[in-house]
Amino acid sequence: MPRSKLLFPFILPYAFGVFVKNLLYDKRIKKPKKLPVPVISVGNLSVGGTGKTSFVIYLANLLKERRICILLRGYKRKSRGILAVSEYGKILTDWEKAGDEAYLLAKLLPSVCVVVAEDRYEGGLFAIKHFSPELIILDDGFQHRKLHRDLDIVLLKKKDISDYLLPYGNLREPIGSLRRADLVILSYQDVEPFEFRTEKPTFKMFREFNSLLDSSFGEVPLEHLKGRDVIAFSGLGDNEQFLKTLKKLGFKIKEFISFLDHYDYRNFKPKKEEVYLTTPKDLIKLQGYENVFALNFKVKVDREKELREIICRTFC
Repeated sequence: MPRSKLLFPFILPYAFGVFVKNLLYDKRIKKPKKLPVPVISVGNLSVGGTGKTSFVIYLANLLKERRICILLRGYKRKSRGILAVSEYGKILTDWEKAGDEAYLLAKLLPSVCVVVAEDRYEGGLFAIKHFSPELIILDDGFQHRKLHRDLDIVLLKKKDISDYLLPYGNLREPIGSLRRADLVILSYQDVEPFEFRTEKPTFKMFREFNSLLDSSFGEVPLEHLKGRDVIAFSGLGDNEQFLKTLKKLGFKIKEFISFLDHYDYRNFKPKKEEVYLTTPKDLIKLQGYENVFALNFKVKVDREKELREIICRTFC
């Protein structure tokens, strides 16, 4: 949803800044740095959540026969510089130092290593030196043009098509920037199905909600909460998508609490007499509560064989 109309005039200077930055790279006036191993970038156009973390998990599992490092900034982490979050299943730090998304990836992907760094090129060199990956997945990398990528995957949600640029809307770049993408993934098809015409290979992403996670990240059947009143909450880039999903699945929502993205939950104390339902990214900050659960799911992409073939033509 667009923000205050007072911000509308600021679209023009923001758009000009984006245009100049991309022009410098497109014309090779500024050149990205290239790592000695292949890099797949997973990104999007907007500041609202499009399912990047979920797709990164899917992609890492799809290519699990290779040694993979996931490289990301570690947004809102309480550390600086290069930090190793996990080493092929061994978690090396906590979520506050790693950032919630990086820690979640480390938690759910024991077959990879995870590294956070503001300078993704230096972070990549660190990962190669210490963990010897064969492939690097750059999380949230579409706008990070300082680092060369061998394949650019961009996730698009329905709202992005009609949204505005920052600061009035949520788009970091206009839709036309998809010309830089190698693959386009239409996300949240399970909640809001949509079509989008592009010359790029385009695939649809669905989520299959198959279980819950308890506070220790153990799996619990969905039926455990079916028919029970729950207080649902999330701190995502797009909390509305989570609420729509819960309603579609038939959960009895007693109350829904919407927090800012990457909320730390320091002042949130679950009541013992209530049952709570949230997302895995939020659950990692509330471990130890027996009455707090997360909705678990697996990502499915249509024409998966074709997707894998396109990726393998680049790397295999």
